Amino acid sequence: MEKKILIALSLYITSLIASSTLGIKLMPFIFGTHLSTAIFTFPIVFLTTDVIGEVYGKPLARTFVRMGFYALILFLGFNWLSNIMPSSLDFFMLNSYNEIFSLSFRFTLASIVAFLIGEYQDVFSFFFLKAKLGGRLFWLRSNLSNFWGQLIDSTVWSLIAFAGVYPLKTIIMIIIPWWLFKVGMGVIYTPLSYLGIRLLKGKESQKD
Repeated sequence: MEKKILIALSLYITSLIASSTLGIKLMPFIFGTHLSTAIFTFPIVFLTTDVIGEVYGKPLARTFVRMGFYALILFLGFNWLSNIMPSSLDFFMLNSYNEIFSLSFRFTLASIVAFLIGEYQDVFSFFFLKAKLGGRLFWLRSNLSNFWGQLIDSTVWSLIAFAGVYPLKTIIMIIIPWWLFKVGMGVIYTPLSYLGIRLLKGKESQKD
């Protein structure tokens, strides 16, 4: 069981760090909107806590959130340290490096704030719905909590990450499609959530 939890935690933290760094890049989307490349990794973060909470309970789901927070803080510290270190005269990519990783520092800071608020809301709403539905309908509980948690996360993260970088109109045009697309990706990933539950439970059958 411990091995399975460690694998899930590795997936969780890797997806979280990837979202904070690779999410710098924006992709064009429909109707003049934009999407961050983090769209492919960040839904995994929310779904992982839902799966862990479903199988092992709320305390371990909260532990995952804390571990994610510690990982982001540690990454933020390493990022800051690398940015303030002097560079060799032979390092010809200094401007590109500073441009990318100074943004990465800001993105990670935004991720920490948005992550804590959004993830705790996701865990809270997931278990609130679990109590109301008597532990049934995992797919509904997961997607409803994801719908709410992703809205909070997308709004907080985009405002912190992009304020002063893009006009407010552009930021809004990032928030709305990004939120809806992350929710959509969560729906698409739902079968993988059931697979994760099955793998973590072992031979126990999933009845939802």
